[in-house]
Amino acid sequence: MPSGRNDVVLRPKRQVTLPREICDQLGIAPGDSLELVVEESVLKATPRKRKALDAIDEIRETFRRYGVSEAELLKEGRKTRQEITRGRRSGKK
Repeated sequence: MPSGRNDVVLRPKRQVTLPREICDQLGIAPGDSLELVVEESVLKATPRKRKALDAIDEIRETFRRYGVSEAELLKEGRKTRQEITRGRRSGKK
């Protein structure tokens, strides 16, 4: 991913416009959420979508390490969802 220096201006309402090239590199579009963190006086912006995908990758890796396949995980998820749905229909929580 090419990187370069881009200057932006903080507007009166504390808004900035991100250059299109940066948005394209990050795979973000208008309306996407970013997580902002200040570390050692440096502002870091991470797309929340990226954070979610990274979390899913970590979960997959954990299941793989413990020998649980995605098929097994999906099967158990469906089973749990059906149990929850049945409980709601019968008035149980």
